[in-house]
Amino acid sequence: MRTIDLLVSVAIGAAFGVAFLGYGALYSLIGPLTAAFKPAEGILAGIWFLPAVLAALIVRKPGAALLAELVAATLEMILGGQWGWGTVVSGLLQGGGVEIGFLLFVYRRFTLPVAMLGGVIAAALEWVWERFSYYPEMSWTFALLLLAFFLVSGALLCGALGWAAVRALGATGALDALPAGRDRDRERRAAATTAA
Repeated sequence: MRTIDLLVSVAIGAAFGVAFLGYGALYSLIGPLTAAFKPAEGILAGIWFLPAVLAALIVRKPGAALLAELVAATLEMILGGQWGWGTVVSGLLQGGGVEIGFLLFVYRRFTLPVAMLGGVIAAALEWVWERFSYYPEMSWTFALLLLAFFLVSGALLCGALGWAAVRALGATGALDALPAGRDRDRERRAAATTAA
């Protein structure tokens, strides 16, 4: 990875690490709403994996997703996040899951389906951790429903939302110095050539 790739990955992670403190508080607020049906907590899970998919789509280098997610998780823990060191374990699993999604395509495809796959794998790995660390008393029926919510959230709130955000950023020119911006520029040139 180039220095700019490292800096962008760290910046994404740092921004989300701070934002996650507020997002963690949201879980406390929805607690009374999900008390009767705990699996519903999984609906919001995909946002936690977002730094990883953003870094993967923007930087497009092995390790970017893992780095961004670990920075976000570590910063959240340092700033007093409610899950303590477990946050770093989550960051490792979430970032690793997104890495696996892109690794399956040898870091050559940065499409919506691949981003969604990364989100789904991150969700599955995080579910395993949370099932035994945070929900050990949950019945297997509810645990499997929680997994279903995690997977849908990983696909949509991580993969699809992350992909859409990168496309929107690319359209502004903010990513022109990075691989995601260069790809967008190639797409524009190809469209112009086809139109001509």
